Amino acid sequence: MKRSTGAIALSVAAALALSGCAAGGTTDSGAGSADAVIEIGSLYEPQNLSNVDGGGQGVTEAFTGNVYEGLYRLSDDGEVEPLLAASNTVSEDGLNYTFTLQDGVTFHSGDPLTAADVKSSIERVVAEDSQSARKSSFAVISDIQTPDDKTVAITLSEPSISFIYNLSYIWVVNDTAKDLKTSEDGTGPYTLGDWKRGSSLSLDRYSDYWGDAASNKEVVFNYFTDATALSNALVTDQIDIITSVQSPDQLSQFTDNPDFVVSDGDSTTKELLAFNDRVAPFDQVAVRKAVYSAIDTEKLLTSIWGDYGTLIGSMVPPTDPWYEDLTQVNPYDPELSKTLLAEAGLPNGFEFTLDTPSYDPHPAVAEFLQSELAKVGITVNINTISADEWYSKVFKERDFEATLQEHVNDRDVVWYGNPDFYWGYDNPQVTQWVSEAEQAASTDEQTAKLKLVNEQIAADAASVWLYLYPQIVVANSDISGYGVNGLNSQFFVSKIVRS
Repeated sequence: MKRSTGAIALSVAAALALSGCAAGGTTDSGAGSADAVIEIGSLYEPQNLSNVDGGGQGVTEAFTGNVYEGLYRLSDDGEVEPLLAASNTVSEDGLNYTFTLQDGVTFHSGDPLTAADVKSSIERVVAEDSQSARKSSFAVISDIQTPDDKTVAITLSEPSISFIYNLSYIWVVNDTAKDLKTSEDGTGPYTLGDWKRGSSLSLDRYSDYWGDAASNKEVVFNYFTDATALSNALVTDQIDIITSVQSPDQLSQFTDNPDFVVSDGDSTTKELLAFNDRVAPFDQVAVRKAVYSAIDTEKLLTSIWGDYGTLIGSMVPPTDPWYEDLTQVNPYDPELSKTLLAEAGLPNGFEFTLDTPSYDPHPAVAEFLQSELAKVGITVNINTISADEWYSKVFKERDFEATLQEHVNDRDVVWYGNPDFYWGYDNPQVTQWVSEAEQAASTDEQTAKLKLVNEQIAADAASVWLYLYPQIVVANSDISGYGVNGLNSQFFVSKIVRS
């Protein structure tokens, strides 16, 4: 009988933590103590330990590649690499994929990895109650067969040029594991130690890991609800590294200081003002464009991040192949905003509620938007909600008018082709282009189609893409071996060492 492992140790919550998510590459991993305990600081505590049950950005950061692995993984440089898949073959028509699994892989419970585990892990993501943002990407799967324990055969209903890439998002989980919101049974280099809610989550090196053993004995993710407190913890040696700095005002104490290394990596995290495009008045393109042109995004970015971060005019960051600079499609122009409001039949403006996550930097962004929009007659009522409330109220129930949220994934412009996604954007032409891009015979064809998507959602102001977060990692100078790009909020820890 298979058994689940990694039950959490619950403590009295000091506070319900908040979730959501060098110039690139990974810092060199040098020699260091294999028994080191690495203390990591983060603002993103998981809501739970499942990536299909609203675990949020925090569970991706702590568990992806560390506790759970997939058939493939997305490296810190954005390359798709085989992991639990030793090899694969694809039929000429692109509809049949056959994967052979690695030898000698065991789950943390001691059970061997089998094809049945891979099958059930995919089914877990596409299940009706799954909250995985990538769920719709696997709708093309028509059949999964497991002819033997080492072989997984997947049949698609139509070609999917991103299929291997999308598989990097699927955690392979023991098919008999239970209580995955509070425990784990993965194949990664670490097992779950203790999760002290509101405080920390520890990972212990898995002694029977099938690959290269972790370079450290234990990693502890320490959670903070305040960005300044997080920075102060690094200064006072409570932690060794910050996964993503959220308080740029604090950076001056680390830059040009030999005790610390500041790395400015590539980011995929976008700050969005997301409309519920299903409800009035945001069902009108003119209204959405009016809101966009009323916001001085350059001033906002400077007020939040100083000299860091990037302005973007759509959902696509520069690291995606179909990036274009669309920042002038919806320019800052309050007079244009007023004209568009009048054309939409709202010459005196309107009022709406902005559901705002309570963690940084959303409250400050909300206050900035409230001030900017008031200048064109739009009244913003800020409703501050927790991360848990956001998942239930906004993402699941779609009970909102507009909201702020950081979207951490790369290549996620395709979600605008899904009318059932939480923001409700519904343009049949965009849906068709997304489908055609996925069935493309070449990456050039895929890129051309997704550039059309990118241009159309900008023209429709489907959302307001306020800015691209910087990805700033700060660490003690004796720490190395960590990634700096933070793609999709993952943070691999197995190569981190202390010199």
